Amino acid sequence: MLRGVLALTLLGLPAVNPAAGPPAIVPAVTVNERVRHQEIDGFGISQAFRRNELLEALPRERQREVLDLWFDRDKGAGLSILRLGIGSSPAGSPYDHMVSIQPEDPGGPDAPPRYVWDGDDNSQVWVAKEAQRYGVKRFFADAWSAPGYMKDNGDDKNGGTLKPEWRQAYANYLVAYTRFYAREGIKITDLGFTNEPDYTASYASMRFTPEQAAEFVKVLGPVAKGMKVTCCDSFGWNEAKAYTAAIEADPEARRWVKVHTGHTYASPVDGPLPTDRKTWMSEWNPNGTTWNEAWDDGSGYDGFTIAQAVHDALTLGDVSAYVYWLGGSAGATRALLQLDDQARTYRVSKRLWALAGYSRFVRPGAVRLEARAADPALKVSAFRNPDGSRVVVALNTGTAPITWQGVHGRATAYVTDEDDSMTPSPVKGRTVTLPPRALTTIVVG
Repeated sequence: MLRGVLALTLLGLPAVNPAAGPPAIVPAVTVNERVRHQEIDGFGISQAFRRNELLEALPRERQREVLDLWFDRDKGAGLSILRLGIGSSPAGSPYDHMVSIQPEDPGGPDAPPRYVWDGDDNSQVWVAKEAQRYGVKRFFADAWSAPGYMKDNGDDKNGGTLKPEWRQAYANYLVAYTRFYAREGIKITDLGFTNEPDYTASYASMRFTPEQAAEFVKVLGPVAKGMKVTCCDSFGWNEAKAYTAAIEADPEARRWVKVHTGHTYASPVDGPLPTDRKTWMSEWNPNGTTWNEAWDDGSGYDGFTIAQAVHDALTLGDVSAYVYWLGGSAGATRALLQLDDQARTYRVSKRLWALAGYSRFVRPGAVRLEARAADPALKVSAFRNPDGSRVVVALNTGTAPITWQGVHGRATAYVTDEDDSMTPSPVKGRTVTLPPRALTTIVVG
């Protein structure tokens, strides 16, 4: 087991002056267990907007391989959070439109609701059940929009806002969705009512100002019993700060929001959100125009890019969760996997293994420890898991290898680069080499 302070040292030692005795070795990185940061809730994906229909088109053996890659801790990423999309589209909507559990106006906000449940929920239920079999316990249900009849533009797409008289009915609608999942044996642990409330999209979308979001929280919170209310999934991290600040400034709203969420499309994680509650980076994938399986090609949507983004979110933003968009999709996607429903097969991007370098070994309930690097080319984060094991994740952004000397206890390193995908690399002689332009996860204990 690791004790006290870990030391990473650069290859090459300073010259020795015999008269002065052996020189002190300045560690490249130190990890101090006495300084602890955020608790980790997990790492996850979303398969909203009916992407699981692509998976359902694959042969059963391919389906199992994909599920293993997402959720298995030996074969894949060991993801521990699944984000679900709460539908808002009318019945009979085409692919990519999530169908509502109340597709028709029941007769006004005060009329008895007329919910419809098919046990499938846009192909999400079976994947949620499979994830649960792998040990996933965190299910985050999030709505992109209310149904169109609840909004001032009469459409679940193209922005618009929730009509004030529909607030309570919309809150009840969200809770009803979670009860349907409970009927299927799946507990929704986290509930969100808005996605990118500061962005108008041609698909399901709905606007809230920070003040409007804080007001709606006070309607949803009292009825969302047994769940953590989340807010507000702004489309940029800096933009999310206004939503967090509005909730923190309102004692009643603050009472209900347990997790603050933000995306990183408009702006990356550059610091914490202004709250002492937990925060999640709840959606992002990079821009791109092609399907890319590369680790480090400078495209900006390779595996190396993802590894850097996860590191920054954890160490700069103190996030407790990182939820990637998407687990799998079709065509020129930046999802972790490409699901080809026509050829009935799939392909794997290095983006999956970049996320896996964290998610497989940094488990829910882990605590991030203080880690510092003398060489700015080395980006390091460190964690202590609930079982006592320690994990050090090192992203060597430089062009020279770095060695870790003095590993105490039984340790294994897992390397991801252009040629490797979480390849085990035994630690010999209490020393491990961190290859250049590579992500190395070292597990001790």
